[in-house]
Amino acid sequence: MARQVLSVTQLNDYIKTRMDADPFLSGVAVRGEISNYKQYPSGHHYFTMKDEGGALKCVLFKSSAQRLRFRPENGMKIIAMGRVSVYPRDGVYQLTCTALAMDGIGDLYAAFEQLKSKLAKQGLFDPAHKKPIPRYPGTIGIITSSAGAAVHDMLRILRKRYPLTQVRLLPVRVQGAEAPGEIAAAIRYANHYRLADLLIVGRGGGSIEDLWAFNDERVAYAIFESTIPVISAVGHEPDVTISDFVADLRAATPSNAAELAVPDQEALRQTLDSFSVAMVNALNRQIKSSRQHWKVLSESPSLKSPTGYIEQRRKNLLILQNRMFSAQNASLARSKQRYIANISKLDAMSPLKVLTRGYSMAQTEDGQLLRSVSQVELGQRITVFLSDGRIQATVMDREERNP
Repeated sequence: MARQVLSVTQLNDYIKTRMDADPFLSGVAVRGEISNYKQYPSGHHYFTMKDEGGALKCVLFKSSAQRLRFRPENGMKIIAMGRVSVYPRDGVYQLTCTALAMDGIGDLYAAFEQLKSKLAKQGLFDPAHKKPIPRYPGTIGIITSSAGAAVHDMLRILRKRYPLTQVRLLPVRVQGAEAPGEIAAAIRYANHYRLADLLIVGRGGGSIEDLWAFNDERVAYAIFESTIPVISAVGHEPDVTISDFVADLRAATPSNAAELAVPDQEALRQTLDSFSVAMVNALNRQIKSSRQHWKVLSESPSLKSPTGYIEQRRKNLLILQNRMFSAQNASLARSKQRYIANISKLDAMSPLKVLTRGYSMAQTEDGQLLRSVSQVELGQRITVFLSDGRIQATVMDREERNP
C-alpha cells in the first residue's frame, strides 16, 4: 500500500483541524510567567508563557486586549484563558488568549497598583500640588450621580451646616464604561466656566468594580489639572481610589466630604458670640478708661479756674525768664573773664611789648625777619622797627661772630 505524501501546508492544516475540533483545547486556562512580551502598533500582544519545564507561545488580539484591566509585563505571573491552535504558516502551536488574570491577585487590583505607580512617578500625588480648601466657599459643585443616595446626604448636611453656600449639581454616571469620561468632562466644564469655589467628586459605596471609574487615569488627570480645589469622596472609609490620592483632600465618605467642605453654623455662632463678648468687654474697658481720663481733666486747675491757671502759667514763665537771664549773665561774665585772660596772654607775648623795653626788630625789603647777618648784603636796604615807629636803613658793614 502506497503511503500518502502530504505537503507541509496540508499537514499543518490537518493538525490545526484536529486541534480546533478538540473540546479540551478550545477552552483552557494556563498558569505561567510572561516573557518576551511585545505590543505591536496593530494593537495585538505577543508573548511567551513559561514555567520550570517548558514554554508556550501566546497571542492576545486587539479585541481581547481592550478588555484588559492591567498592562502585562515581563516577569508577571498570570493565568491565561483561551484556545490552543496551530499557526499554519510557521507550523507551531500557540495559545490564542481571550482573557488574562493576575495569578494570586485580581486584575483590578493589579491595574490599580500599576496606575498608582505610574501617576506617583509623574508627581500627581505630590503634596506640593495640593490646593487649600476655601474656608467659607460661596458655591460648591457636586459631581456625582443625581439618582444616588450620596448626593441627598451631602445636600442635607450642607444645608444643615452652612446654608449660606450655594450648591450646583453636575450629574454624571459614576459606574460603567462611560462614567470616567463624563466625570472628567464635568470637572473640566466646572473649571472652564468657574462654576464653583470647591468641587466634591465621588459616589456612595460599592464593590471595586462599582468604584472603578474613580481609578481611571482620565479622571485623575482632570482632578490634577483642576484650578478649583477638589475633595474626593468615593465609597466608604476603607475604600481607596486613585482619585483620593490626586485630590486636594480625601473624605472618608460623601457625608464626610460635606462636613469637610463647609464650617458648622453652630460653631460659627459660638465663635461670633465669643467675639461679641470680647468686643463688649473691650468697649467697656475703653469707656471706663475714658471716664477716668475725663474725671482727671475735670478736676484739673485749668478747668476749675481758667484765670488762675493762666496766672500760674504766667508766674512759671517769669521764673523761667529770670532763670534764663541769670544764666545768660553768668555766661557773659565767664566769657568776659576768658577774654581778659586771653588778652593778657597775647599782650605778654606781643613783640611790641619787647620793643618798649629798648629792643628793635629788623626786616628785609621782602618782609623777612632778620635773624642772621648772612641774610643781608652790603648796600641792602632794611627796615628797623622801634617801639614808636620804624627806620629805613642801608647796610654799611657786616660782621659775623661765632655763636
